[in-house]
Amino acid sequence: MASHGWGGVPARKDEQRRKERGEQQAPTPQGPKVLPPPPPVDYGVFMQGLVQGMQTQAHTQAALQAQLEAQAQAQAPALAPQEHGHGGPSIMERFKRMAPPSFKGESRPLLAES
Repeated sequence: MASHGWGGVPARKDEQRRKERGEQQAPTPQGPKVLPPPPPVDYGVFMQGLVQGMQTQAHTQAALQAQLEAQAQAQAPALAPQEHGHGGPSIMERFKRMAPPSFKGESRPLLAES
């Protein structure tokens, strides 16, 4: 028995009609598409840009450091010896004023806790 295509027409006759009309079957996919290679990299230009960026960063950092030093010098005479730039005593000085208990190195847990 012959195989039949669409509408009961034998498959061979259907193929002949397509050939006569110039019709072609859709090509079957051949797997994943391969992308073209990336354009070549000019490493000289790349390195120049990298060096320029690093120089800009160093210049910016030096300018910020100079600005911070200028601000510190402007504020230095206004600070009292006990103050540390915050308008009050240091954290350690405040902690010592509270007179916290000290640990004397007890080996027994209950004495160490008390």
